Amino acid sequence: MHKLNVLILGSPSFISTLNELKTFLKFNPTSDHSNDNYEVILFHNYALKDKKQKEIIDKSHSIKICATKDKLSNNYDANLDLPATLKEINNIVENISAKKKFSKNSSIILKDYLLNKNEKKLSKSNKFIILTEKEVQLLELFLGINKPISKEKILSHVWNYSADADTHTVETHIYRLRKKITDKFMDEKFILNNKDGYYL
Repeated sequence: MHKLNVLILGSPSFISTLNELKTFLKFNPTSDHSNDNYEVILFHNYALKDKKQKEIIDKSHSIKICATKDKLSNNYDANLDLPATLKEINNIVENISAKKKFSKNSSIILKDYLLNKNEKKLSKSNKFIILTEKEVQLLELFLGINKPISKEKILSHVWNYSADADTHTVETHIYRLRKKITDKFMDEKFILNNKDGYYL
């Protein structure tokens, strides 16, 4: 199983304590920020007072966990309350990483829209529509293919050639989805079609 690479920032004692606990941690702690090969930054709030370390934290797009005795504003992905047990340290790193990964995998950008697969929601500019499971599968299929998709291929991928499905099933679902999108977003060009099939 892949162990997360976690950049540790903070006071020398904070860094050395985590390095001493390395064999008990469920992630790889490192204090080497030069290779940029880390998914998470776990930092003591001391790091925010150090100009160089604060710059690393501010510029990074990695998950940020602040270990602190004080209550800080929630500018970071998570706070680790100190003192903390080994179990709490491992849990917070694993949990916040899993949540971020889940969230990333569930949100897809389609044209100017955001498709949230978990909530079955297509949104744009504070407006949204709720989709059916088949509509989500249909949009996912369009995402992976950059050319028109035939009714037969849509039928095969989305309905698995179910006996009760024919090309009218595809046409009906696309008609309904287009209507939803047009009614809510006034976008008549979201799903297009030509002689070869449908495309975004």
